[in-house]
Amino acid sequence: MKRIALLLSLLLLFVGGAVAQNKNKSTGAIISSPATDFDFGMIKEANGKVSHTFTIKNTGSAPLVIVNITSSCGCTEPEYSREPIAPGKETKIKITFDPAGRPGPFVKNIAVYSNGRDGAFTLRIKGKVE
Repeated sequence: MKRIALLLSLLLLFVGGAVAQNKNKSTGAIISSPATDFDFGMIKEANGKVSHTFTIKNTGSAPLVIVNITSSCGCTEPEYSREPIAPGKETKIKITFDPAGRPGPFVKNIAVYSNGRDGAFTLRIKGKVE
């Protein structure tokens, strides 16, 4: 009888811990975007810089703060607001690519660092410079 009581106690302890962990995952800031990739297609180097604006949404329950944005190349420049994004609200991140001296296909990754629960969030642009 004592063994059954001990086993039931341990089972409740493990189940309670698992429920608490899942509950913690659903709180806080969560960064999301309806589209994380953009294809510029064929662009002409002579036409200069090209830009695309991504929409970022906070689907969490706490304000989202974008701390930093880095790209895989100095030819890619982000523009974004440093203001906190309230739960359920959106902001824009504008990515500008400079094709000067970069003929051929390109793929650039942009890492968005925030206080969101998932850490870095990746955006990607690609295309071909002629």
